[in-house]
Amino acid sequence: MFTSRGAASLALSGALLISGGSLAQDSTRADWLRNPAMGNYKAYAEFKMARYDFAREVWQTLAEVGNGDALFNLGILAEDGLGEPRNMGKAEALYASAASTNNFKAQYRLGLLYFAGTLLPRNPDKARLYLSQAASHGDRDAKAMLATLGQDASALTPLQQAELLSGGGQHERAAILYRELAEAGDSTAQARLAWAYEAGRGVPMDLQEAARRFELGAQAGNPEAQYALAVMLRTGRGRTLDLQKSLDWLQKAASQNHPAAMAALVASTAAPQ
Repeated sequence: MFTSRGAASLALSGALLISGGSLAQDSTRADWLRNPAMGNYKAYAEFKMARYDFAREVWQTLAEVGNGDALFNLGILAEDGLGEPRNMGKAEALYASAASTNNFKAQYRLGLLYFAGTLLPRNPDKARLYLSQAASHGDRDAKAMLATLGQDASALTPLQQAELLSGGGQHERAAILYRELAEAGDSTAQARLAWAYEAGRGVPMDLQEAARRFELGAQAGNPEAQYALAVMLRTGRGRTLDLQKSLDWLQKAASQNHPAAMAALVASTAAPQ
């Protein structure tokens, strides 16, 4: 779901993904298990509309079979208290389970949480472990953050400062920095700010503003923003439904090796016509 935090980061059936149509809650547990990429895709669409109970139902089903994205997204719900009481112990356990499946978003999130030492006790060894794992899977943000461990805070870039503020639960301050960077042309910060508007982290929840900023980030080449925009265009959440544009953005994100985009693209092209 969330960039390196992603939100985050979703169960549309394969046929529905190809042909469009309503996103009524008409798919089943069997559909989600048969096509996890589209299950995650649908749950993410429901998350966008703050339908957290249904998103959780899909993700819990996929988590039972060890799906890393689902485990990570359940951690986001627990950390932010979305549709359930906030529970950092539960979030930590879910992130750790997702990290054990080589989910780099969970590895990065745990690294930040242990580095910041606010929402979870500071633990430099665990921070290094999880950031190293995420870096080994090609996460550039994790590589950059890993290089700052043990250094003075002045060594952090403004984006890294915003990331640590977010990891420490200081979402309003993080959003201010993300906004400044986004307005200066930083596409990663633009995507982070879009996620903030989508989940109401440090700013009012506003799906239209999230969509606007995802589009700006996507146009600037950010793969997380491209994927999020593809979901919005595919589902009509935040943007008018447009299947061709959705596919175009999905392909652009997949061309940059965005894992969820690649999985959704393979599932969509393999779906029966």
